Amino acid sequence: MKIAISLGGSLLTGKPKENQVTLNPDSYQRYADAIKQLHQEGHQVMVVCGGGKHARIFIDVGKELGASRNIQDNLGIKSTHINALLFMAALGDTADQTRIYQRSSDLNKAPKDKILVGGGYKPGSSTDYRAVIFAGKMNADLIINATDIDGVYTKNPKIHEDAEKLPELTYQRLETIIKQNTRQAPGEYGLFDLKGVRLAKKLKIPLIIIDGTDPEEIIRAVKGTHSGSTIR
Repeated sequence: MKIAISLGGSLLTGKPKENQVTLNPDSYQRYADAIKQLHQEGHQVMVVCGGGKHARIFIDVGKELGASRNIQDNLGIKSTHINALLFMAALGDTADQTRIYQRSSDLNKAPKDKILVGGGYKPGSSTDYRAVIFAGKMNADLIINATDIDGVYTKNPKIHEDAEKLPELTYQRLETIIKQNTRQAPGEYGLFDLKGVRLAKKLKIPLIIIDGTDPEEIIRAVKGTHSGSTIR
């Protein structure tokens, strides 16, 4: 199976509680081990790393300094590259160590026997969207969004007690829920980037949104035994 994974940066870096960056190598290694298992089972895997805690800290400092939207986006992009490099290190020689994949054209000469690791590319384009673009280029069978929530709800479950979890839904309904409950801003893409949702719908590639705080859930998503939400 060909799989494109959008790996939430907060899973690797933790959530910002203070205005500082403290990274734990074990966080990267846990996810690298899960991805390596998929690779060993014969799956072709592309992983796009999000920015996580340090991206949000850098963006917040940038805002205080009067940074433009373009600079804020670039701070986030550079943060995804840091996470990608650390993730490549954790994967070792199972990953292509020669580059951080950013554009779909980068896949033209990508090795077929290696895990590919990507990051952000340009302002206005989230890593969720990058993952979908790569999924289209590699003719992926599945897109996985590993984040810090356990699926799609009818409303924001942190605010609404009557929010209902949706094990399965259409891309159209996901788009409506995102518009109603989240905002699209640097470092804050909500459930999934809207551009990514629309492109995945056009490509007709299933998307699974899972609680990636347990790396094993990524493996279960591939096997069809996950506890998240499937969008078609």
